[in-house]
Amino acid sequence: MKWICSQIGAREHYAVPRVLHRAGKLSRFYTDLWAGTMWQTLGTLSGRSVFGTRFHKELADAKVTSFDVTTVIDSVFGGEVKKNPYNWFHYVGKDFGTRIVESLQRQKKINWKETIFFGYDTGFFEPAQWINQRGGKTIVCQMDPSRFEVELVREEGRRWPGLAKKPLDVPENYFKRREAEWAIADLVMVNSEWSKHALMKQGVSERKLVVVPLAFEARNPRLSTLAPRLSTLDPRLDSVTSSRPLTFDSRRKLRVLFLGQVILRKGIQYLIEAARMLENESVHFDVVGRIGISEKGVKAAPKSMAFHGPVNRDRTEEFYRNADLFVLPTLSDGFALTQLEAMAHGLPLITTPNCGDVVTDGIDGLIVPASDPNALAEAIQLILQDPDQLRSMSEATHTKVEQFSLGRLGQNLAALEQRLIAS
Repeated sequence: MKWICSQIGAREHYAVPRVLHRAGKLSRFYTDLWAGTMWQTLGTLSGRSVFGTRFHKELADAKVTSFDVTTVIDSVFGGEVKKNPYNWFHYVGKDFGTRIVESLQRQKKINWKETIFFGYDTGFFEPAQWINQRGGKTIVCQMDPSRFEVELVREEGRRWPGLAKKPLDVPENYFKRREAEWAIADLVMVNSEWSKHALMKQGVSERKLVVVPLAFEARNPRLSTLAPRLSTLDPRLDSVTSSRPLTFDSRRKLRVLFLGQVILRKGIQYLIEAARMLENESVHFDVVGRIGISEKGVKAAPKSMAFHGPVNRDRTEEFYRNADLFVLPTLSDGFALTQLEAMAHGLPLITTPNCGDVVTDGIDGLIVPASDPNALAEAIQLILQDPDQLRSMSEATHTKVEQFSLGRLGQNLAALEQRLIAS
């Protein structure tokens, strides 16, 4: 069978269409904005990167259809609808889906019964309906737990009044569109067991749900997902065992890194509480990412916690290199790719079960219950008391990253195709 793939944005560095194109399965790729030949030429002549990451060289010879002009116009003249991001997502998704259908109607000599349409939530419904009506198969990738996650975050807002910068306002039509997409799809793909169970609670049949983890590629060319090469390519990883101190003290504190959106959903409130419990210990917390909590909340954090705000890629790499431990106290994540990014830098993790299954508890990190600052503080205390365990976990991270390669993603997509053929 041949696949038609669509996505808004450069999610996962176009991993799914790239894997399909490598396998000779991609018949066409739809996206909202694509820096094709003309834009690449202009970028080369001007010495600037046009559209930034909205291009991938592996798809340079693929059949790509994009809607550049309308995307740019909409982004500039979005008006009132842009004031609420979820209204905007709904508007953009429906417009994107409609334009794909208009393009599909012009395609000739295609056997739709031998076609699989793959798309991400919110921009999926219209083309999926059109292809299903012609006997094709459809797969929607649901990127997060949707309504279940939003309700969870709203409850956190009530538990921590005034901590979030603004309340979470998600209109009902946004949820309804996603639910319609789940209903029409032959398969609903999610990236974690956490998301799977969340969608089951929202009425999606378990028979329709499939779990396919995200694929990871190190952005730093010195990092590799092949463990034997890590030590020879990255100086920090070359000395990962010897560089870990035998003890942590006032001169060499345990450096704990939180990297991501600084919001209630990511559990920053519980990390602040855990840091307060460890205020007299030899530990320092670096919090990196866009700050979505109030200034009052930031100021209330203990002195051992530094908020750096959003940083560029070079600074991100610096924070990874300088850290000993990565912490992700998330309440809900579709997957949380930062887990793998941290492991690629040799960092063990402390995380919760409410995200993608990456950490093996006690081997390459520790898993603690969500919304539990005591458990979080105890896990960090355990590392403080046993630096040898930290070094052992650091070494174990390398082999874990291998399990989330593009090759593995290709195998998973091939299995989905066989499942659809057999259905």
